[in-house]
Amino acid sequence: QRRSLRLLSSEAVNLTDASSRCLDLEDRYGAHNYHPLPVVLSKGKGPIVTDVDGREYYDFLSAYSSVNQGHCHPKIIAALIEQAQQLTLTSRAFHNDALGPYVEFMTDYFGYDRVLPMNTGVEGGETAVKLARRWGYDVKGIPPNKARVLFAHQNFWGRTLAAVSSSTDPSAFRGFGPYMPGFSHVPFNDLGS
Repeated sequence: QRRSLRLLSSEAVNLTDASSRCLDLEDRYGAHNYHPLPVVLSKGKGPIVTDVDGREYYDFLSAYSSVNQGHCHPKIIAALIEQAQQLTLTSRAFHNDALGPYVEFMTDYFGYDRVLPMNTGVEGGETAVKLARRWGYDVKGIPPNKARVLFAHQNFWGRTLAAVSSSTDPSAFRGFGPYMPGFSHVPFNDLGS
């Protein structure tokens, strides 16, 4: 049986009542911080996602690389269920029996001295800024509150205040000032800057 697969694009889509209801609710009650394609997804398996009307698409976006392994990967789902049935989440106010073996594996695998796990990419970016500043103060001897962090023009790494402060895209930073101090921009491929 041959599946009919569509490519997600910004072309007009014939909206059904089911899709229209979902889009209307989101438009009425949700924040307007993104402008997604007019496709309402309801499930996925591997690289294929299905909308509320049963139409299938290739998911080339992969949730901004969060699901490069595909949707509902059986090994990941099994590990998630197994862990959630045992212990859902621990605060960093406690130790648990999984963190030590995990950080040992990661440091051995990548050849690092230490690792600090993060939940999101933007959280990792925020921590990188903090580490760079701290290293500058403690190791390089930069005077207090004088650290400067350089970012490439046209970067995007999230929507926190630090992330938008580092952006040169008006759609990302307009209306969110005052911005974080000590951030500067350099163009790509310009070592002299």
